[in-house]
Amino acid sequence: MDYESLGAQALDSIAKAQDLDALEALRVAFLGKQGSISGLLKTLGAMSPEERQTTGPKIHALREGVTNALAEKKAALEGAALEAKLAAETVDLTLPAPESARGSVHPVSQVMDELAEIFADLGFAVATGPEIEDDWHNFTALNMPESHPARAMHDTFYIDKDASGYETEQDMVLRTHTSPVQIRAMLAAGGDKPLRIIAPGRVYRSDSDATHTPMFHQVEGLVIGKDITLAHLKWTLETMLKAFFERDDIVLRLRPSYFPFTEPSVEVDTGYSYVDGRRVVGGSGDAPGHSWMELLGSGMVNRHVLTAGGYDPDQWQGFAFGVGVDRLAMLKYGMNDLRAFFDGDARWLGHYGFSGLDVPTLSGGVGVQA
Repeated sequence: MDYESLGAQALDSIAKAQDLDALEALRVAFLGKQGSISGLLKTLGAMSPEERQTTGPKIHALREGVTNALAEKKAALEGAALEAKLAAETVDLTLPAPESARGSVHPVSQVMDELAEIFADLGFAVATGPEIEDDWHNFTALNMPESHPARAMHDTFYIDKDASGYETEQDMVLRTHTSPVQIRAMLAAGGDKPLRIIAPGRVYRSDSDATHTPMFHQVEGLVIGKDITLAHLKWTLETMLKAFFERDDIVLRLRPSYFPFTEPSVEVDTGYSYVDGRRVVGGSGDAPGHSWMELLGSGMVNRHVLTAGGYDPDQWQGFAFGVGVDRLAMLKYGMNDLRAFFDGDARWLGHYGFSGLDVPTLSGGVGVQA
Protein backbone atom coordinates (compact mmCIF):
# COMPACT_ATOMS: atom_id res chain seq x y z
CA MET A 1 0.00 0.00 0.00
CA ASP A 2 1.16 3.53 -0.76
CA TYR A 3 1.16 4.94 2.78
CA GLU A 4 2.44 8.31 1.56
CA SER A 5 -0.56 8.75 -0.79
CA LEU A 6 -2.97 7.78 2.02
CA GLY A 7 -1.29 10.27 4.35
CA ALA A 8 -1.44 13.04 1.77
CA GLN A 9 -5.14 12.33 1.15
CA ALA A 10 -5.89 12.42 4.91
CA LEU A 11 -3.97 15.67 5.45
CA ASP A 12 -5.73 17.29 2.48
CA SER A 13 -9.17 16.31 3.81
CA ILE A 14 -8.28 17.65 7.26
CA ALA A 15 -7.04 20.94 5.83
CA LYS A 16 -10.32 21.42 3.90
CA ALA A 17 -12.58 20.78 6.97
CA GLN A 18 -14.86 23.81 7.46
CA ASP A 19 -16.03 23.28 11.04
CA LEU A 20 -15.52 21.19 14.15
CA ASP A 21 -18.29 18.73 13.24
CA ALA A 22 -16.64 17.94 9.88
CA LEU A 23 -13.28 17.57 11.60
CA GLU A 24 -14.73 15.13 14.12
CA ALA A 25 -16.16 13.05 11.27
CA LEU A 26 -12.69 12.84 9.70
CA ARG A 27 -11.16 11.81 13.03
CA VAL A 28 -13.64 8.94 13.30
CA ALA A 29 -13.02 7.96 9.64
CA PHE A 30 -9.25 7.76 10.10
CA LEU A 31 -8.61 7.00 13.76
CA GLY A 32 -11.91 5.62 15.09
CA LYS A 33 -12.35 1.96 15.97
CA GLN A 34 -13.43 1.26 12.39
CA GLY A 35 -11.18 3.90 10.84
CA SER A 36 -8.85 3.24 7.90
CA ILE A 37 -5.63 3.91 9.82
CA SER A 38 -6.86 1.92 12.82
CA GLY A 39 -7.54 -0.94 10.40
CA LEU A 40 -3.95 -0.80 9.18
CA LEU A 41 -2.68 -1.04 12.76
CA LYS A 42 -4.72 -4.23 13.25
CA THR A 43 -2.93 -5.92 10.29
CA LEU A 44 0.41 -5.74 12.07
CA GLY A 45 -0.42 -8.79 14.17
CA ALA A 46 -0.72 -11.06 11.11
CA MET A 47 2.61 -9.95 9.56
CA SER A 48 5.92 -11.72 9.86
CA PRO A 49 8.57 -10.12 12.04
CA GLU A 50 10.42 -8.91 8.96
CA GLU A 51 7.28 -7.28 7.51
CA ARG A 52 6.40 -5.62 10.82
CA GLN A 53 9.90 -4.22 11.03
CA THR A 54 9.48 -2.62 7.61
CA THR A 55 5.76 -1.70 7.58
CA GLY A 56 5.16 -0.87 11.29
CA PRO A 57 7.12 2.42 11.34
CA LYS A 58 5.26 3.63 8.22
CA ILE A 59 1.83 2.98 9.72
CA HIS A 60 2.77 4.57 13.07
CA ALA A 61 4.21 7.60 11.27
CA LEU A 62 0.97 7.88 9.28
CA ARG A 63 -1.12 7.76 12.47
CA GLU A 64 1.06 10.30 14.25
CA GLY A 65 0.94 12.69 11.29
CA VAL A 66 -2.85 12.50 11.03
CA THR A 67 -3.23 12.91 14.83
CA ASN A 68 -1.08 16.05 14.84
CA ALA A 69 -2.91 17.48 11.83
CA LEU A 70 -6.28 16.93 13.54
CA ALA A 71 -5.09 18.69 16.73
CA GLU A 72 -3.73 21.68 14.82
CA LYS A 73 -6.87 22.02 12.70
CA LYS A 74 -9.09 21.77 15.80
CA ALA A 75 -7.16 24.56 17.53
CA ALA A 76 -7.41 26.71 14.38
CA LEU A 77 -11.16 26.15 14.03
CA GLU A 78 -11.80 26.88 17.74
CA GLY A 79 -9.74 30.09 17.50
CA ALA A 80 -11.64 31.18 14.41
CA ALA A 81 -14.97 30.46 16.13
CA LEU A 82 -13.94 32.53 19.15
CA GLU A 83 -12.83 35.43 16.95
CA ALA A 84 -16.13 35.35 15.09
CA LYS A 85 -18.08 35.30 18.37
CA LEU A 86 -16.12 38.23 19.77
CA ALA A 87 -16.63 40.16 16.55
CA ALA A 88 -20.37 39.54 16.64
CA GLU A 89 -20.88 40.34 20.34
CA THR A 90 -20.43 43.68 22.10
CA VAL A 91 -20.10 44.42 25.82
CA ASP A 92 -21.64 47.60 27.26
CA LEU A 93 -19.24 48.57 30.04
CA THR A 94 -21.68 51.22 31.30
CA LEU A 95 -24.18 48.57 32.46
CA PRO A 96 -24.19 47.75 36.21
CA ALA A 97 -22.56 44.51 37.29
CA PRO A 98 -24.92 41.63 38.04
CA GLU A 99 -26.27 41.46 41.56
CA SER A 100 -24.33 39.16 43.86
CA ALA A 101 -25.62 37.65 47.08
CA ARG A 102 -24.79 39.88 50.05
CA GLY A 103 -25.38 39.45 53.74
CA SER A 104 -26.92 42.10 55.94
CA VAL A 105 -26.46 43.33 59.49
CA HIS A 106 -29.14 42.13 61.91
CA PRO A 107 -31.21 44.97 63.45
CA VAL A 108 -30.10 43.93 66.94
CA SER A 109 -26.44 44.22 65.97
CA GLN A 110 -27.11 47.55 64.28
CA VAL A 111 -28.89 49.00 67.32
CA MET A 112 -26.13 47.71 69.61
CA ASP A 113 -23.63 49.63 67.49
CA GLU A 114 -25.79 52.75 67.51
CA LEU A 115 -26.11 52.71 71.30
CA ALA A 116 -22.38 52.07 71.78
CA GLU A 117 -21.56 55.06 69.57
CA ILE A 118 -24.03 57.34 71.36
CA PHE A 119 -22.81 56.40 74.83
CA ALA A 120 -19.19 56.70 73.72
CA ASP A 121 -19.93 60.35 72.97
CA LEU A 122 -21.22 60.68 76.54
CA GLY A 123 -18.02 59.23 77.98
CA PHE A 124 -19.22 55.68 78.69
CA ALA A 125 -17.02 52.61 78.30
CA VAL A 126 -18.38 49.22 77.21
CA ALA A 127 -18.12 46.43 79.81
CA THR A 128 -18.81 42.73 79.26
CA GLY A 129 -19.23 39.65 81.41
CA PRO A 130 -20.09 35.94 81.24
CA GLU A 131 -23.53 34.80 80.12
CA ILE A 132 -23.41 31.87 82.57
CA GLU A 133 -23.37 33.57 85.96
CA ASP A 134 -23.17 32.46 89.56
CA ASP A 135 -25.93 33.08 92.04
CA TRP A 136 -24.05 35.79 93.92
CA HIS A 137 -23.35 38.09 90.96
CA ASN A 138 -26.76 37.58 89.33
CA PHE A 139 -28.92 37.88 92.44
CA THR A 140 -27.37 38.31 95.88
CA ALA A 141 -25.03 41.20 95.10
CA LEU A 142 -27.95 42.99 93.43
CA ASN A 143 -30.01 42.95 96.64
CA MET A 144 -32.18 40.00 95.64
CA PRO A 145 -32.25 37.54 98.59
CA GLU A 146 -33.01 33.85 98.30
CA SER A 147 -36.72 34.44 98.81
CA HIS A 148 -36.98 36.98 95.97
CA PRO A 149 -39.54 35.92 93.32
CA ALA A 150 -37.07 36.62 90.48
CA ARG A 151 -35.24 33.47 91.56
CA ALA A 152 -38.25 31.27 90.83
CA MET A 153 -37.72 28.45 88.34
CA HIS A 154 -40.40 29.85 86.02
CA ASP A 155 -38.38 33.06 85.60
CA THR A 156 -34.78 31.78 85.50
CA PHE A 157 -32.86 29.08 83.62
CA TYR A 158 -30.82 27.17 86.20
CA ILE A 159 -27.87 25.00 85.19
CA ASP A 160 -27.30 21.56 86.72
CA LYS A 161 -24.16 21.96 88.81
CA ASP A 162 -23.20 18.30 88.41
CA ALA A 163 -23.26 18.58 84.61
CA SER A 164 -22.01 22.15 84.21
CA GLY A 165 -18.33 21.53 84.87
CA TYR A 166 -18.16 24.56 87.18
CA GLU A 167 -16.32 23.98 90.45
CA THR A 168 -18.58 26.01 92.71
CA GLU A 169 -21.11 25.44 95.43
CA GLN A 170 -23.27 28.27 94.11
CA ASP A 171 -26.16 27.80 91.74
CA MET A 172 -25.25 28.66 88.15
CA VAL A 173 -27.79 30.38 85.90
CA LEU A 174 -28.11 31.88 82.48
CA ARG A 175 -27.93 35.53 83.45
CA THR A 176 -31.36 37.14 83.68
CA HIS A 177 -29.98 40.65 83.04
CA THR A 178 -26.63 42.31 82.36
CA SER A 179 -26.60 43.83 85.87
CA PRO A 180 -23.96 41.29 87.05
CA VAL A 181 -21.56 43.09 84.74
CA GLN A 182 -22.12 46.23 86.83
CA ILE A 183 -21.04 44.35 89.97
CA ARG A 184 -17.95 43.00 88.22
CA ALA A 185 -17.06 46.47 86.93
CA MET A 186 -17.41 48.00 90.42
CA LEU A 187 -15.24 45.31 91.98
CA ALA A 188 -12.63 45.77 89.25
CA ALA A 189 -12.57 49.53 89.93
CA GLY A 190 -11.58 48.89 93.54
CA GLY A 191 -14.31 50.99 95.12
CA ASP A 192 -12.38 54.26 94.90
CA LYS A 193 -12.87 55.49 91.31
CA PRO A 194 -15.76 57.13 89.44
CA LEU A 195 -17.39 54.75 87.01
CA ARG A 196 -19.31 55.25 83.77
CA ILE A 197 -20.11 52.09 81.80
CA ILE A 198 -22.72 50.41 79.65
CA ALA A 199 -23.20 46.63 79.63
CA PRO A 200 -24.80 45.34 76.41
CA GLY A 201 -25.43 41.67 75.78
CA ARG A 202 -27.71 38.64 75.67
CA VAL A 203 -29.88 37.70 78.63
CA TYR A 204 -32.23 34.79 79.32
CA ARG A 205 -35.64 34.40 81.00
CA SER A 206 -38.42 31.81 80.84
CA ASP A 207 -40.86 33.89 78.84
CA SER A 208 -42.20 33.76 75.29
CA ASP A 209 -44.89 35.74 73.47
CA ALA A 210 -45.11 38.47 70.82
CA THR A 211 -43.06 40.88 72.96
CA HIS A 212 -40.94 38.42 74.98
CA THR A 213 -38.54 35.64 74.04
CA PRO A 214 -36.46 33.26 76.21
CA MET A 215 -33.31 34.97 74.91
CA PHE A 216 -33.19 38.69 74.25
CA HIS A 217 -30.79 41.64 74.45
CA GLN A 218 -30.29 44.39 76.98
CA VAL A 219 -28.07 47.36 77.46
CA GLU A 220 -27.64 48.57 81.01
CA GLY A 221 -25.84 51.65 82.21
CA LEU A 222 -24.09 52.53 85.46
CA VAL A 223 -22.66 55.82 86.65
CA ILE A 224 -20.98 56.18 90.04
CA GLY A 225 -19.56 59.37 91.51
CA LYS A 226 -19.71 61.49 94.63
CA ASP A 227 -22.29 64.03 93.45
CA ILE A 228 -24.53 61.99 91.11
CA THR A 229 -28.25 62.78 91.30
CA LEU A 230 -31.51 61.72 89.69
CA ALA A 231 -31.26 64.82 87.49
CA HIS A 232 -28.10 63.39 85.90
CA LEU A 233 -30.02 60.19 85.17
CA LYS A 234 -32.87 62.01 83.44
CA TRP A 235 -30.52 64.16 81.36
CA THR A 236 -28.49 61.10 80.27
CA LEU A 237 -31.56 59.13 79.20
CA GLU A 238 -33.10 62.11 77.44
CA THR A 239 -29.88 62.82 75.54
CA MET A 240 -29.46 59.17 74.58
CA LEU A 241 -33.04 58.78 73.34
CA LYS A 242 -32.92 62.01 71.33
CA ALA A 243 -29.78 60.79 69.58
CA PHE A 244 -31.10 57.27 69.05
CA PHE A 245 -34.52 58.20 67.67
CA GLU A 246 -33.00 61.27 65.94
CA ARG A 247 -35.70 63.59 67.24
CA ASP A 248 -35.46 66.67 69.44
CA ASP A 249 -39.01 66.42 70.80
CA ILE A 250 -38.44 63.41 73.07
CA VAL A 251 -40.33 63.98 76.34
CA LEU A 252 -39.80 61.72 79.36
CA ARG A 253 -42.02 61.02 82.33
CA LEU A 254 -40.50 59.45 85.44
CA ARG A 255 -42.85 57.36 87.61
CA PRO A 256 -41.99 55.96 91.05
CA SER A 257 -41.44 52.20 90.93
CA TYR A 258 -39.58 49.42 92.70
CA PHE A 259 -36.43 47.55 91.73
CA PRO A 260 -34.35 45.75 94.37
CA PHE A 261 -31.07 47.16 93.05
CA THR A 262 -32.09 50.85 92.97
CA GLU A 263 -33.61 53.23 95.53
CA PRO A 264 -35.40 55.40 94.64
CA SER A 265 -36.50 53.58 91.47
CA VAL A 266 -38.32 55.07 88.51
CA GLU A 267 -40.01 53.74 85.40
CA VAL A 268 -39.27 55.94 82.40
CA ASP A 269 -42.14 56.66 80.01
CA THR A 270 -41.89 58.45 76.70
CA GLY A 271 -44.56 60.12 74.61
CA TYR A 272 -45.60 58.61 71.30
CA SER A 273 -48.26 58.79 68.63
CA TYR A 274 -49.46 56.68 65.70
CA VAL A 275 -48.40 57.85 62.24
CA ASP A 276 -49.74 55.84 59.27
CA GLY A 277 -50.45 52.93 61.60
CA ARG A 278 -46.95 52.96 63.04
CA ARG A 279 -45.99 53.82 66.60
CA VAL A 280 -43.62 56.82 66.51
CA VAL A 281 -41.76 57.99 69.59
CA GLY A 282 -41.81 61.74 70.20
CA GLY A 283 -43.79 64.51 71.82
CA SER A 284 -45.49 64.63 75.20
CA GLY A 285 -47.87 61.85 76.14
CA ASP A 286 -50.27 64.52 77.41
CA ALA A 287 -50.53 66.23 74.00
CA PRO A 288 -53.59 65.59 71.79
CA GLY A 289 -53.23 62.36 69.82
CA HIS A 290 -50.33 61.20 71.99
CA SER A 291 -49.98 58.64 74.78
CA TRP A 292 -47.36 57.54 77.28
CA MET A 293 -45.41 54.32 76.80
CA GLU A 294 -43.20 52.58 79.36
CA LEU A 295 -39.72 52.30 77.88
CA LEU A 296 -37.18 51.36 80.54
CA GLY A 297 -36.42 51.04 84.24
CA SER A 298 -33.88 53.02 86.23
CA GLY A 299 -33.03 54.58 89.57
CA MET A 300 -30.32 55.50 92.05
CA VAL A 301 -28.04 52.58 92.94
CA ASN A 302 -29.14 50.91 96.17
CA ARG A 303 -26.76 51.20 99.12
CA HIS A 304 -26.54 47.42 99.44
CA VAL A 305 -25.47 47.12 95.79
CA LEU A 306 -22.79 49.79 96.27
CA THR A 307 -21.49 47.88 99.28
CA ALA A 308 -21.44 44.58 97.36
CA GLY A 309 -19.46 46.33 94.62
CA GLY A 310 -16.86 47.57 97.09
CA TYR A 311 -18.01 51.21 97.32
CA ASP A 312 -18.72 53.10 100.54
CA PRO A 313 -22.38 54.21 100.21
CA ASP A 314 -21.71 57.16 102.54
CA GLN A 315 -19.12 58.51 100.08
CA TRP A 316 -20.35 57.34 96.68
CA GLN A 317 -23.66 57.26 94.89
CA GLY A 318 -24.82 56.70 91.36
CA PHE A 319 -27.59 55.75 88.97
CA ALA A 320 -28.34 52.73 86.82
CA PHE A 321 -30.76 51.95 84.01
CA GLY A 322 -31.65 49.09 81.69
CA VAL A 323 -33.48 48.91 78.37
CA GLY A 324 -34.25 46.14 75.91
CA VAL A 325 -32.24 46.49 72.70
CA ASP A 326 -34.82 44.48 70.76
CA ARG A 327 -37.58 46.81 72.02
CA LEU A 328 -35.68 49.87 70.85
CA ALA A 329 -35.14 48.27 67.44
CA MET A 330 -38.87 47.49 67.15
CA LEU A 331 -39.82 51.08 68.00
CA LYS A 332 -37.31 52.76 65.71
CA TYR A 333 -37.57 50.52 62.67
CA GLY A 334 -41.25 49.55 62.74
CA MET A 335 -41.28 45.88 63.74
CA ASN A 336 -44.21 44.47 65.68
CA ASP A 337 -43.24 40.91 66.70
CA LEU A 338 -40.13 40.17 68.73
CA ARG A 339 -40.16 36.47 67.80
CA ALA A 340 -39.29 37.29 64.19
CA PHE A 341 -35.90 38.56 65.42
CA PHE A 342 -34.85 34.98 66.14
CA ASP A 343 -36.68 32.95 63.47
CA GLY A 344 -33.75 33.06 61.05
CA ASP A 345 -36.00 34.00 58.10
CA ALA A 346 -33.74 35.39 55.36
CA ARG A 347 -36.70 37.25 53.82
CA TRP A 348 -37.32 39.13 57.08
CA LEU A 349 -33.64 39.94 57.46
CA GLY A 350 -33.43 41.05 53.84
CA HIS A 351 -36.23 43.54 54.53
CA TYR A 352 -35.16 44.82 57.96
CA GLY A 353 -31.40 44.17 57.80
CA PHE A 354 -28.77 46.85 57.25
CA SER A 355 -25.91 47.19 54.81
CA GLY A 356 -22.45 46.86 56.27
CA LEU A 357 -21.87 50.44 55.07
CA ASP A 358 -24.67 51.78 57.31
CA VAL A 359 -22.24 52.82 60.01
CA PRO A 360 -23.82 54.74 62.91
CA THR A 361 -22.32 58.05 63.95
CA LEU A 362 -21.63 59.42 67.42
CA SER A 363 -24.72 61.59 67.13
CA GLY A 364 -27.28 58.97 66.17
CA GLY A 365 -28.21 56.04 64.01
CA VAL A 366 -28.66 55.68 60.27
CA GLY A 367 -31.99 57.43 59.89
CA VAL A 368 -35.34 57.00 61.57
CA GLN A 369 -36.96 56.36 58.18
CA ALA A 370 -34.51 53.57 57.25
